[in-house]
Amino acid sequence: MPKLLLSFNVKTKTIDSKMVSFTSFSPQKFTGAIDDLALKHLLKRTLLGFTIGEFKKFKSRSLTSIIDELVAPNPTPPPPVNFYESVQKDTTGVALGSTWVNATYGDGNINFRRRQSLRAWWLDQMLFQKNSIEEKMILFWHNHFATEISAYDDARYGFKHHSVMRKFALGNFKDFVKAISIDPAMLVYLNGIRNSKTAPDENYARELQELFTIGKGPNSKYTEDDVKSAAKVLTGYRVTRDTQVTTFADGSHDTTDKVFSAFYGGKIIKGRTGQDGQKELDDLLAMIFQQQEVSLFMVRKLYTFFFHYDITEEAETQFIAPLAKIFRDSNYEMIPLLKAMFSSIHFFDPELRGAIIKSPIDHMVGTTRLLEPVWPSKTDALYEYYLFGNDLLGASDRSQQVLGDPPNVAGWPAYYQAPVFHEIWINTTTFPERVKFTESFVKNGYTRSGKTVKVDLMNFIKKLDNPQDPNKLLNELDFWFFQTPISQTLKNQLKTDILLAGQASDYYWTDLWQEFLTKPTTSNTNLVTTRLRSLFVYLLSLPEFQLS
Repeated sequence: MPKLLLSFNVKTKTIDSKMVSFTSFSPQKFTGAIDDLALKHLLKRTLLGFTIGEFKKFKSRSLTSIIDELVAPNPTPPPPVNFYESVQKDTTGVALGSTWVNATYGDGNINFRRRQSLRAWWLDQMLFQKNSIEEKMILFWHNHFATEISAYDDARYGFKHHSVMRKFALGNFKDFVKAISIDPAMLVYLNGIRNSKTAPDENYARELQELFTIGKGPNSKYTEDDVKSAAKVLTGYRVTRDTQVTTFADGSHDTTDKVFSAFYGGKIIKGRTGQDGQKELDDLLAMIFQQQEVSLFMVRKLYTFFFHYDITEEAETQFIAPLAKIFRDSNYEMIPLLKAMFSSIHFFDPELRGAIIKSPIDHMVGTTRLLEPVWPSKTDALYEYYLFGNDLLGASDRSQQVLGDPPNVAGWPAYYQAPVFHEIWINTTTFPERVKFTESFVKNGYTRSGKTVKVDLMNFIKKLDNPQDPNKLLNELDFWFFQTPISQTLKNQLKTDILLAGQASDYYWTDLWQEFLTKPTTSNTNLVTTRLRSLFVYLLSLPEFQLS
């Protein structure tokens, strides 16, 4: 059945409703040509934006070669540092430019600055990512294993939590679940540190099954008693705050046998004493991962995040189920699954292109990466460099996706709230914020202490093939900016009204451009820059620019 994808009208902006009707849900490998449109779709869905140079690097390569590079993990980056020493003395002894991740807590003011440091550092990894899906997968896991730093309120825990996501983003999902179960941020966030044999806390035990592994699908038939039994398994874990180390207080652990329902085959996890009580977590996870529903649930979540929000019966049986089998057969390794997903015939269905709304992070990071502004040196302007990152993140915050702070343990509603899903990202508050971000970035940029991060329009335009021809220029911008092309009528109007300044002949722009190249005087530069700035501001404000 065709389905209505999208229709919004915010202020005076509109976008036509798009009917999506997939031609194939085949999980078989795509054998067609990887033309420019197919490559752009692949890179937009797997990366948080890309530069023109990065796109050209992938051209004319085989699909296997491209996918192999996209799923390759990146080296572990250096940790975030103290950038704030000139305005906030770090009383724990962390010097300017040194990392705080293993320092003592300090106080609320220092923790606030470290949270700024963590967010800006995280954005830095996104903005200067290698050509790997890793950064986008970390964002996926941040939504999946959602924690709120405003709730556990310790930047050091936030970095440690991020490090777990980075370590396992492209690794083994079973190992990932174990690591996240004893992660300090998660233990604090979901009350694991309060879970004891005298007062079992069911919070993490519930979310472990409902949100992290089994899900809430029609075949997820675990019971309330299973939650209670799992909570008993998980008793005894504690966190030493200064060292950020998870310990096991065996005196607080429930050593009784834990009985599970028929959904788990009536499994009994034998109670263990002493430090051996930690082994019950292994038993619990082994039991959970014997359920096929784990693989189905995870493929559905990946599909919603990377493909489309509407999982039809055909998608479930023809695509989700075969991919889930690949996941199980690979012992829950992520890379074989991701290779199969992004190499599939279904992924390259033209109807998937432009079929989801970018998240605010994807919108902000992707725009910034494509336009390639010049950043100040970290060495010369460390304070400004980190604050510029937080300035950019402010655009995402105002568009209702706060990095580090999903609204609750279920993550952002755009990935689960039926029937609207990703349309939640666009409303009368968030759409103007997106437009304000792109307009401000193109017109003025961000200025701190006399240093500015701003889009260099001339540098961008010179990377295009035919900037002197107004028709070809608009066609190229249409390609780089949009998954759903704008109409020829609109392009003609923009050419006449902006590039030709109301004149009728194309040579008015061509002559101006050639004059600028041969005589880049202040006057000529201003004439060209003013028109390009108006053009970019308009194009980046269009609803079509919100689609991926």
